[in-house]
Amino acid sequence: MTDWFRRVFWFTPLRKGLTVLLALATTAALSYGGYHLVNPDLSCAEGVARPEEGAECVGVSGDGYAFEVPKLNDVAKAIARENEKLKPGEYATVAVMLPLTSTDSGMRTKVLHELQGAFLQQYAANHDSNGMRPKIRLVLANTGKGNAHWRTTVDRLKAMTDGPDHLRAVSGVATSSAETKAAVKELTRAGIPVIGTTITADDIANGPGDGPDADPYPGLARVSPTNRDEARAIAEFGKVEAKRAVLVRDTRPGDHYTATLKDAFTALLPNAPYQAHLFTSPPDATEEGPTANTFRQITLLLCSSNRVDTVFFAGRHTQLRQFVNALGRRGCDNRKFTVLTGDEGSYLSGDNGPEKEALAGVSVRYAALAHPDAWKEGQRGTPKTGGTPAAFTTFTDRLAKAAADPEIGPIGKTSLTDGQAIIAYDAMATAVQGIREAAGGGEKLPEIRDVVTQWRQMNGPLKVDGASGWICLDNHGNPYNKAVPIVELAPDGTQRFVEIAWPEGRPPAQDCLPPGAS
Repeated sequence: MTDWFRRVFWFTPLRKGLTVLLALATTAALSYGGYHLVNPDLSCAEGVARPEEGAECVGVSGDGYAFEVPKLNDVAKAIARENEKLKPGEYATVAVMLPLTSTDSGMRTKVLHELQGAFLQQYAANHDSNGMRPKIRLVLANTGKGNAHWRTTVDRLKAMTDGPDHLRAVSGVATSSAETKAAVKELTRAGIPVIGTTITADDIANGPGDGPDADPYPGLARVSPTNRDEARAIAEFGKVEAKRAVLVRDTRPGDHYTATLKDAFTALLPNAPYQAHLFTSPPDATEEGPTANTFRQITLLLCSSNRVDTVFFAGRHTQLRQFVNALGRRGCDNRKFTVLTGDEGSYLSGDNGPEKEALAGVSVRYAALAHPDAWKEGQRGTPKTGGTPAAFTTFTDRLAKAAADPEIGPIGKTSLTDGQAIIAYDAMATAVQGIREAAGGGEKLPEIRDVVTQWRQMNGPLKVDGASGWICLDNHGNPYNKAVPIVELAPDGTQRFVEIAWPEGRPPAQDCLPPGAS
């Protein structure tokens, strides 16, 4: 170190000043880091945040944000492009509320397909309805894996009923769980209309009757049959003898789908010769857990009961797959079994399905909510009422247009075999009709309380001619005698349409008016 350097930089005020600046910079950096360590940035996008550091992003967005799920990028961007075309004051908002960040592969596919169906109907409402108003803005509402963060998202939705969002309906609501039930309760209590896509539990529904407890969810409508109606349709289709059937059911508490499906199947088996076989799925029913061991034991019991050839299964899709695999390995290979279940069977396809060897001697049939072959144009045996091939063809034409026109799509990889895109498209059509009927054909946005009252009018000439069949709502918002496609898992693992069944045993009359008891 030279004398000159020592004089200028080491023993002068300049050195002292630099030292002070360095100390201040170090203190500021440590303070900034410490602040963000204690107060991490939890924001994800406008209207979306993490409940805690490292958690998934929950909230509401219509700006193209896909909640960090790459599979949803295309459809989220397509929705954003459509939303950007809308002018303030000319639109009503509909939210599609789903567990968008679920880690279950079957649920992720379901979520993608539901968003695709909802977008197709949004685009149709804004471009293919002769200029009818209001126009429709679509937003994505994520309740998190297992709907664990439903309250955060519901609170955000409740704050969107005024301008500039003008939220007028919530669709989606796709799983029959305790969290879903609580979310629907909170939304409807706040006066927000809700249209369930794939909820089928009988206790997440209104009616029948006129007492004070008849409508615990005022403003709830559904486009899917209840589990009771699904069970009635399956029984009518299968002509099952109770003495040849047994029930296998889940005992996990808090699952309204499995509980009400169990009740519905039990009602069909008043004189069953054997008690039900029980299993308990893990707290997260999408996980495997130890139930495969239980199913091996149940299979041994089924083999020992000479009269049984039909199993009613009240459980979720993961356990259904395990059960069918166990039944495929049964020791009584000379025995054939038919497994009948609810719409959770729609998750079982491709890699999510049972082992193909298991399907060699086991027939798996389920009540689907929709299927692309149910209302196919020119198909033999198509019912004259209850739905129309024309409505389904309109849906597939719109799907093809979205795939071919870069001004609309792309919307991601599509498949119709699980019925989710079809049923979400119909739920969105119900929402749009309710909003526009409440507006009375005028330019003014309808009051949200007026949308709630529209569900009871949607029958007869005001029914929704859906791609999944007619949606004729009763006074409690439930679809009357809705078409139930019966679908079979083919030996190659594909989902094969068998025929349409009906809760009432036959298609509805042309007028599609619910009976007086509803």
